[in-house]
Order: sequence, then structure tokens, then C-alpha cells
Amino acid sequence: MIQDMRLIELKGVCKQFGDTEVLHDVDLYIRKCEFITLLGPSGCGKTTLLRIIGGFEMPSSGEVLFEGKDMTGIPPYKRRINTVFQKYALFNHLNVFDNIAFGLNLKTPEQLGVHTKKEKKDEIERRVTRMLKLVKMEGYEKRSTNALSGGQQQRIAIARALVNEPEVLLLDFIYVTHDQEEALTMSDTIAVMNGGRIQQIGDPKGIYDEPKNAFVADFIGESNIIPGVMLEDDLVRFSDTDFQCVDEGFEKNEPVDVVIRPEDIMLVGEDVGMLTGVVESVIFKGVHYEMMIVSGQFKWKVQSTTMQPAGTRVGMTIVPYNIHIMHRTDMDHVPYNTCVPTDDPQEEAKP
Repeated sequence: MIQDMRLIELKGVCKQFGDTEVLHDVDLYIRKCEFITLLGPSGCGKTTLLRIIGGFEMPSSGEVLFEGKDMTGIPPYKRRINTVFQKYALFNHLNVFDNIAFGLNLKTPEQLGVHTKKEKKDEIERRVTRMLKLVKMEGYEKRSTNALSGGQQQRIAIARALVNEPEVLLLDFIYVTHDQEEALTMSDTIAVMNGGRIQQIGDPKGIYDEPKNAFVADFIGESNIIPGVMLEDDLVRFSDTDFQCVDEGFEKNEPVDVVIRPEDIMLVGEDVGMLTGVVESVIFKGVHYEMMIVSGQFKWKVQSTTMQPAGTRVGMTIVPYNIHIMHRTDMDHVPYNTCVPTDDPQEEAKP
């Protein structure tokens, strides 16, 4: 059933520019009516992947299928895909109306579902007017694109792509709001990329709650990532303390990475906390306070609706469900949240 819904499928796609491999063995599928986001740092391969789907680059190896058919060698204008690039690629010598209508003007009347040149002109007028209304740019038809703000240019670029009624719309630019927040809010599916590879793919909640590795945990939202040891199923040790968790399938005494989200740490009295520490700093963020708490050799980021002033000694409690265990990975790009060691035993974790 899911297989039948697949519109685009990438199988083992690799791309090299000279000796540099920018995509490595990428497997990905996009289903009909799905909003999928490629999320990752600059240089991770997102744009190259979009260009391959759009037909602007050919893969060095692998397959790109559209409804099960190989698209290799098919030029962009023959694909039912439109791309909006970071620079928008608007035609400065054309006004807003003519920019949106550009692709339609290249089609025959029959391709637009009409029969005469007069009907074609009317159909173009109808479609462009509808797109201007959709992107809330009515009245800008005769305006030069040079006179538009960046946001307005972005909307015209989207309108120009949508007016051709593509099966797939590829958007290669960053939204005005924080990209990770935008991705979590808008997407049906997120593919997190790094170093030319897809690190994890899934629905936003699944990726946020169950990151596969430290890179994903650190890149999607905010995290406390610390080293630990999986003593046995459902029992992990970190910060010199044993914690019950809900993770299984690890080797006994296996070194692991532990992820705990700032909002999942409960502040309690110093005498009843699983960990104890001292509040180093407090920032008010509207719906919650963000506190940095020093406990032993680690700084914990804690988000709570209850504020504890800087200098206050507090206890911290974490329920098993909110402790996420990951296999140890290369952490060069995601430093553990260590701080300067202290000799004060009151700031160490409780044994």
C-alpha cells in the first residue's frame, strides 16, 4: 500500500564532484501529498539532493524513480517537478505577472487544456491571478521584481512554480523562522542529513523523542548529551548515578550516549533529587525559564515554569521514560556538555 503511494524514490544515490563525495548511498522516498523536509547544516548535501531530484544534476550512481520509472537523463523541463532556488532566479527584465506566467507562455494551448491562442491568454490570466491571490500579492502584477522585498520575491518565486501545477514542488531556501522549529511544525516527514548521508528519517515527533544518534539529538531541538554506561537492560549509569530507563538491547557495560531534553528535568528539593547542583544562570524565555545548573563535571540545561535564582542549590529528577539511550558515535561535532570540574562534593551527583 505504501509502495503504491510513492511518487519519487531514490535508491543508493551517490554524487561526487571530483574527489569530493557530497552524497553517499542515499535511500529516500517521497509519497503523494507528503510534506517532507531535508534538514541539516550547510554543506550536508541538501541542495545537491534537490538538484538531482529536479534534474539539474545527474547522480554519479544510483537510481531516481518517478512513479516507478527511471528519470535518469530526463531534463528538468520534462519532469513534473518545479524547483524554487535559494536565490529565487526571478527574471529582472520581466514584471511580476510575466515572471509568474513565464512557464505557461512556453506551453501550447492544448497543454493548457484549451484550443485557441485567445483561450490560452485567458487561461494564463486566470491562473496567474489565482496564484497572486494565493500568495497575497494581488495588485503587484505590473511591479518590477527589483522593487520587491526579499519576502515578496520569495512569494513570487513560489507562485511561478505552483502556477504550472507540478506533481512535486522542491523548495531550496531557509524559512524566515528558525528552520528546525519550522520543520517540526510543518512537516509530515523529516530527513536529517549530515556529511552527505541521511542520519535519520521519520515523523517530527519520532525524531524529536527518539533521535538515532547524538548529531540528530543535538540538531533537532535542545538536548543534554552526556556519556554513560548501559549496565543492563533498563538500567544506565551516568553522572556517577544509576538510573532506571526503558531502553533494551544493549551489551552489558556498553559505553553509550544519554540524551535528556531540558524540559524533561524536574527541579525538586536538594535532599530528594537524583542529582544535585547549583543554578549558574537564569534566562526568562516567555513560557518558561531556562537555567544552567552545574552538577559535578556537567552543566545541565533545564527548562521549567518555576524559576530558581542563580546560586540556589537544587535537586534534579528524571523519570525513566525521559532518558533516551543511544549507541556511542563519533562526537567530534557534538561536544558533551561538560564544565570545569569542581572539588565541592555538594555539587557532585548523589551516589
